[in-house]
Amino acid sequence: MTTLSFSLLLRLALFVSCLSFLRVQAQRPATDQGLKDHFQGYYPIGVAVSPRSLQGPEAALILKHFNSVTPENAMKMGPIHPEENRYAWEGADAIVRFAQEHGLKVRGHALCWHEQTPPWLFTDADGKTVTRDVLLQRLREHITTVVSRYRGKVYAWDVVNEAIADDSTKFLRESPWYTICGEDFIAKAFEYAHDADPDALLFYNDYNTERPEKRERVYRLLRKLKDAGVPIHGVGLQAHWSIFEPSEKELRAALNRFSSLNLAVQFTELDVSVYRWEKFPRARRADETDAFTPALEAQQRQQYTRVFNIFREYKNVITGVTFWNVSDRHTWLDEYPVKGRKNYPLLFDQQLQPKAVYNDVIGTVAP
Repeated sequence: MTTLSFSLLLRLALFVSCLSFLRVQAQRPATDQGLKDHFQGYYPIGVAVSPRSLQGPEAALILKHFNSVTPENAMKMGPIHPEENRYAWEGADAIVRFAQEHGLKVRGHALCWHEQTPPWLFTDADGKTVTRDVLLQRLREHITTVVSRYRGKVYAWDVVNEAIADDSTKFLRESPWYTICGEDFIAKAFEYAHDADPDALLFYNDYNTERPEKRERVYRLLRKLKDAGVPIHGVGLQAHWSIFEPSEKELRAALNRFSSLNLAVQFTELDVSVYRWEKFPRARRADETDAFTPALEAQQRQQYTRVFNIFREYKNVITGVTFWNVSDRHTWLDEYPVKGRKNYPLLFDQQLQPKAVYNDVIGTVAP
């Protein structure tokens, strides 16, 4: 064999080898892809964070898998405005700064809620309940100050949170907001937020919105706000679900009902508990275990797959999905409703590694 023919054969062998390598690489999933990349053609994938999440391995996980963040507590009224003449910006500022440095969206949460509200809001210097006008002025001042500070940095706000009563025989929750101001506080909150940032998307946010009786009361509120010309742009369905609910029928019915209002629909606080839903805190029973058994994992995988398959069907309706906490290492469900009982509601385990359910979820994305 001549030197020339050997050289040609060698080049041909190298060319074939390269083609084979490229074919294998094309078939191999990209290891640097995160959850957000798989859902790039669908909607942003968000996560609720605290300032302590923004460093080390948790920060790396956030940046790989999510393109939107929600402050879990740092922007709620109590933490951010603990005294009438004092704001505590540190936590919220840290989260917004992290998002801006890394090109992440920010959902603000929450401007008006019946929980985590500072005591000074509803009383005067003598400890007496304030008047409607005083409370509305305090609400205006709070919303204007907070929204103005983050104008252009927070793209959406949960303006009013959980105003619908838990009691199915009632319409609105009998919170101090309602008992002092009446129903007006809801519309006013949206008006104040819109005045402070006309470009921000404004959401009403609530839980158990897939349960038919509550779904209809939430729908009634949203319909009233829209008909009155209130600047509301979307509904946040919290999605604190479990392996037992919602059913496919309930979830589809909720999506159909709320999207008929021509409002943006976002799932704002997604997790899938391995225990049945309970509203009221209680002590842990002596016979209660908190092991993440293969049977519970199988049920959780089935539920996540079910809901994300439905999300795929409604991808033209849904404009965002946010998980509530980063991983099973720490979740709000470890403390609520049973203090000290471990829960495993997310896609990443206590070592910050993807669980089997992670692959189930990305598997729902249409090829």
